[in-house]
Amino acid sequence: MPANEPRTRLTRSRLRNLVVLATAAACAAAVASVPAQADGPLYTRAGAPVDLRVKDLLKRMTLDEKIGQMDQIAVARIQGDCEWSGGALNESCMKTVLADYPVGSVISGGGMAPAKNTPQDWATMVNAVQKYAITNSRLHIPIVYGVDGVHGHNNVLGATIFPHQIGLGATWDPGTVHDSAAATARAVAATGIDWNFAPVADLARDQRWGRYYETYGEDPLLAGTLAAAAVDGAEHAKGAKRVAATVKHFGGYSEPANGHDRVPADVSIRYLQDTLLPSYKQAVQSGAKSVMVNSGAVNGVPATASTYLLTKVLRQQWGFKGVTVSDWEDVRALQTRYKIAADYPEAIALAVNAGLDMAMEPYFAKEWSQGLRTAVDRRLVSQRRIDEAVSRILKMKFELGLFEHPYVDAAKADAAVNGADTGLARTAAAESQVLLRNEGGVLPVSPSAKRIVVAGSYADDINDQAGGWTIGWQGVPDGVTLPGTTILKGIREAAPAGTEVVQAKTADDAVAQAKNADLTIVVVGEKAAAEGAADSPRPELAADQQALVKSLKASGKPVVTVVVAGRPLVLGDAEGTQGLLMSWLPGTEGGHAVADVLFGKVNPSGRMPVSWPRNIGDEPMYYQQLPGTNGGPESSYDPLYAFGAGLSYTTYSFDALTADTKGVKVTVSNTGARDGDLVVPVYASRPVSDVLAPARKLVAFTKVHLRAGEHRTVRLDFAKSALAVTPGDIDGSGTPRVERGTYTFTAGDKSADVVLR
Repeated sequence: MPANEPRTRLTRSRLRNLVVLATAAACAAAVASVPAQADGPLYTRAGAPVDLRVKDLLKRMTLDEKIGQMDQIAVARIQGDCEWSGGALNESCMKTVLADYPVGSVISGGGMAPAKNTPQDWATMVNAVQKYAITNSRLHIPIVYGVDGVHGHNNVLGATIFPHQIGLGATWDPGTVHDSAAATARAVAATGIDWNFAPVADLARDQRWGRYYETYGEDPLLAGTLAAAAVDGAEHAKGAKRVAATVKHFGGYSEPANGHDRVPADVSIRYLQDTLLPSYKQAVQSGAKSVMVNSGAVNGVPATASTYLLTKVLRQQWGFKGVTVSDWEDVRALQTRYKIAADYPEAIALAVNAGLDMAMEPYFAKEWSQGLRTAVDRRLVSQRRIDEAVSRILKMKFELGLFEHPYVDAAKADAAVNGADTGLARTAAAESQVLLRNEGGVLPVSPSAKRIVVAGSYADDINDQAGGWTIGWQGVPDGVTLPGTTILKGIREAAPAGTEVVQAKTADDAVAQAKNADLTIVVVGEKAAAEGAADSPRPELAADQQALVKSLKASGKPVVTVVVAGRPLVLGDAEGTQGLLMSWLPGTEGGHAVADVLFGKVNPSGRMPVSWPRNIGDEPMYYQQLPGTNGGPESSYDPLYAFGAGLSYTTYSFDALTADTKGVKVTVSNTGARDGDLVVPVYASRPVSDVLAPARKLVAFTKVHLRAGEHRTVRLDFAKSALAVTPGDIDGSGTPRVERGTYTFTAGDKSADVVLR
């Protein structure tokens, strides 16, 4: 029965009962492995080389079975009434999706959970889907199950929610990013899921864009290094079965022309090659098993249909061997939205021939199978190209161990996920805090402060603190309570004995209470949202929040502003408080982390991974803005807080610096009275360049722990490719190369020149 046909209430009830029984059976068998057959087909032999197993299985498959492997369907199509109602798995629709048109993958999109959202129920559901697929496919091929675990296992109630990527970008710490991704992989794996659609390797250069907070920052090297660390952490997590990482959204997704998500980008080939693509390349070449394709269009061509991106760059230039997958319904969009295909078979042909291996066709398994079959019959797609795509999919499944170990022990899922790695999440959130103002040493909070007023609606709002992609797609759904620590709760727990912490209930109450306070902490921010719903044509602090902060400033008492948001917000009348702490979207341990910094338990080490505009209209903004001849206000790079900005509770100095053709050596010192962690960035610039070049370019960075009074000399090497630019005229038709001549390398206030010959 097709997934979209109505059913009687009685039939639905019977089917749900059958699925409950089947699910229970799957749980009982979850820890069992599929036995290897020493004398069976080669593909069933666990010890055989993967490439030989793939070839053996491929030659046994029919065309229809191969076509099914190239499809990924949303789990909602096999739940409840199979029309996005959720609930228990539906046997009839599982038959359609997993047997009649045997799809190769299932995805739980944002908010698509089992009927009861617990780790054990997730594992039970995934086991049941997997068991049905294996049992009811002729060759017993397992599915690969996907999820967007972008800041922890964020769809699962009870899982620890890490800071969103923009906050992790502020740590400038590949080790923290690696460990956070590994923790996410362990949680994902414990629920039976083996494909995670993270990390994001896009750049954040336009504050209006709704997915700004999903990136690691505006700089290609910073974003690429951290994305590569996330890939390595996810795919080599200790204590977990294998999980495939996904580099997304390849490529140039973050450049919508008007700042709105999925609006086409129009960029020069030089900017594409030199700036937008390197972060993906670094992440891909760290060993990622899959790449998700940009939903948008670049220079008039939808990325899903771009042979240049998916074959020439990704395969031929970068040597990627893994699986490419589209984003949500993007193959169909070639026909329905972009209108570059006359019908669905033609749209499928455009994507597959460009280099797409799997389509996230979340709605219609039958239409996908019939569409690709029609494309083959019309000779639009060759069976050789299908074999190539399916070989990559099967290889990933073999490498993930799905043929031998397709199930997990659902009974262990709750213990493995609930509250796991909260210490790491707290550390990551604390490292992500960026202290931007600290006039008069208002922070850390003085022990003599006996009355602290906490104001602002975001102070006690765990849901917006976690942000979008948390339990639901757009954030925590109404009626759901997210376990975690709000900033208000964190402050109350951290305040020393004898210090009164008062929560102001309204703006007027806050102003009244502040008059008798030693310190007011006002927490401001923006509502949780995702993708297009998170677009912000005017990325500024809301007027009522600006008014609140302005009134608190007028009280004459010290005010510290804490910003909980996925992007820098133009502060307007809220600018100029004695303290300013950018907290990003710090997750379920964010309240503890913010308090750790406010009260001095943690010395802030976060640095801005993006630039903070002074005024609305300065978007897009990034430190690599090219020079021009306009001398008007803010026509050049003139941020409120620059890329790399951030304060500490100690002081640092950069001393002797030397440079050669491979890197720099610099001595750094902690000249203050507290231990701390110092971000050491190295920038390159050119006095003269054949093409326009930014004033400086990040080519290396590290993070160094320095005890109070300690001096240390560090060596930072860089790849010469980090200096490459695309030569030539406006057409940018050349191959990126390193120009000869003088380069100036800078770290802190020290610099040295090197001549590259």
